[in-house]
Amino acid sequence: MADMIVYPGNPYPLGATWDGSGVNFALFAGHATDVELCLFKSNCNEEIARIKLLERTSEVWHVYVPDIQPGQCYGYRVHGPYNPKHGERYNPNKLLIDPYAKAISGAVDWHDSLFGYEVGKDDLVISESDSAPYIPKSVVIDESYDWEGVKSSGLSYLQSVIYEAHVRGLTIQHPDIPEQIRGTYAAIGHPVIIDHLKSLGITAIELMPVHQFINDRHLVEQGLTNYWGYNTIGFFAPDTKYSSSGNNGEQVREFKDMVKALHKAGIEVILDVVYNHTAEGNHQGPTLSFKGIDNVEYYRLTEDKRYYMDYTGTGNTLNANFPSVLRLMMDSLRYWILDMHVDGFRFDLASTLARGLDEVNMLGAFFSIIHQDPVISQVKLIAEPWDIGKGGYQVGNFPPGWTEWNGKYRDCIRDYWRAEDSMLREFALRFSGSPDLYKDDNRRPTASINFITAHDGFTLRDLVTYNDKHNEANGEDNKDGEDHNRSCNYGIEGETDDIRINTIRKRQVRNLLTTLLLSQGVPMLVAGDELGRTQRGNNNAYCQDNEISWINWQEADRDLLEFTREVIRLRKAHPVFCKRTWFHGELIHGSGVEDVAWFLPEGTEMQEHNWNEDYARSLAVFLNGDGIKSRNSKGEKIVDDNFYLIFNAHHDAVMFSLPDERYGKEWSKVLDTADPDFDTKHTKILPGQKLVADGRSVIVLTNLNGH
Repeated sequence: MADMIVYPGNPYPLGATWDGSGVNFALFAGHATDVELCLFKSNCNEEIARIKLLERTSEVWHVYVPDIQPGQCYGYRVHGPYNPKHGERYNPNKLLIDPYAKAISGAVDWHDSLFGYEVGKDDLVISESDSAPYIPKSVVIDESYDWEGVKSSGLSYLQSVIYEAHVRGLTIQHPDIPEQIRGTYAAIGHPVIIDHLKSLGITAIELMPVHQFINDRHLVEQGLTNYWGYNTIGFFAPDTKYSSSGNNGEQVREFKDMVKALHKAGIEVILDVVYNHTAEGNHQGPTLSFKGIDNVEYYRLTEDKRYYMDYTGTGNTLNANFPSVLRLMMDSLRYWILDMHVDGFRFDLASTLARGLDEVNMLGAFFSIIHQDPVISQVKLIAEPWDIGKGGYQVGNFPPGWTEWNGKYRDCIRDYWRAEDSMLREFALRFSGSPDLYKDDNRRPTASINFITAHDGFTLRDLVTYNDKHNEANGEDNKDGEDHNRSCNYGIEGETDDIRINTIRKRQVRNLLTTLLLSQGVPMLVAGDELGRTQRGNNNAYCQDNEISWINWQEADRDLLEFTREVIRLRKAHPVFCKRTWFHGELIHGSGVEDVAWFLPEGTEMQEHNWNEDYARSLAVFLNGDGIKSRNSKGEKIVDDNFYLIFNAHHDAVMFSLPDERYGKEWSKVLDTADPDFDTKHTKILPGQKLVADGRSVIVLTNLNGH
């Protein structure tokens, strides 16, 4: 190996930092006995230098190497005892990815040498084969970038409509995107995608994992892939799989270009992040980075330190109780905010991050540090409020400042529209922003991220097309995925030419979308649901990087797309559908009418016993535009039109009588899911007048005498 002149360097910042003259390398490895820095040629295949790090400051090993430029590939070899029974898995035969690498070149080429032990033998037997030819290399980058003064719109949750999307799945089949950039960051930033989001009314795109992740060996060997990406190995690096411009740092610039383009259009960027585990699996998993740098520190181990605690179903759990691991998480979050300009995060299996020694503790270190951080605390923080461990279902329990994917909303609305019994009381709570979950904690309706579908589960079209999952393509004998989907096929399993069934299905899709988009809280759509996308009944398409998961733009349901646009426009035009404060059911001064009131089909207000009648599937709600009780940025009172929403989940038509003139002297129909093309010129309706709500339908009326 060539001899190189090096200098001591500095312990901070961690990672590889280019200053224009050279690069400072710094690696936390608290229990290591020695650390070696390996440099590679620009193709990242041939090692050209191996430098022993002689400087160590507070558990951080560091060196400064002059004359190195951005694009330099590197990795580490970390020395120490190999004693898995004590949790120690050091093996200098394994080249390791820098946990702070801002870019990572290439993908894992699965080979037995990537494992710290001899594959086929006990994991107590150390492997002496070199993993360098088969592992991606860390890459030095030039962090400078011209943002051209473009900044985030900084929208509040009140104004937000979130769109969950996969970089590849959203763009790979779009015929109007240049073929060479389909499936990449550049495609997300392409005017065609931005125009679609803008025309739909989307304010934030929530990207499924884009941190560098690994395709699991068992999937690769089956000809499948970890399509969703919940298998992170690099918490600072945008994944090269979504780069059209290169993987030696070019992916960072392409990601920034995407963010800048979206921000120019007024669209925020939220990242789905996976800080609960890594791609290294359990004691039989590969040694790629953390496991070989400081296994005892990075991971939660059982009492028998040979094994890992697994609250995630992936084999391991990152140890958010240790300062070094917390620092990694916070440094990563700040980097994506300050350097990459993202606007928020959705935390996968967020309950895991709150676990102390075992139980979930929302006052734990992870949440305390975020709460006091002047950068991270100011962006959108969304929790997936569960994990697979005991007590992991924590919907409604996250601290102020956090919003949550509201799984109870999803379940309730699905059940209501498939006419399950005893749903009226909970339906009213979920439609009102779930005050039973969030109000007592001094949180607001926007704490609830409402969704009917997500990447995990049926698409909206499949929700009304299949009673059962059809995951055979996943190679697990249809045993994977959720069994209880709260779905309904309305007579025939799967796609059909039956006009009657298809009419019901399309109406139910409109019912679900209307309920979602007009509920209090923050609505989240899944990419493709507005286009009628199907996964052919697969409710766990995590390994399907193919037409099962991709949006087929050429077969899009254009009528459904236009309907979705109209309902989003209705929501965004009327603050009564996205209130800052809770409904109180209080009389509004001067009107003698409550801010919200729930009605029976007969036009009389719901009484206590009505909420508990199992057979009840039809109700209406009055929303008072004078009852918003909020002020705009200029301090002016916010007022709106009055609305009367009729929900009929019964399969037969139901006659509704409008309430008396105190609630409105003249009403106009603005939406009817049973007749989306109704003639608005003939919809004037008077107090007490009867109105037929077709089976399985929503009708929205507005008060012509409103504000």
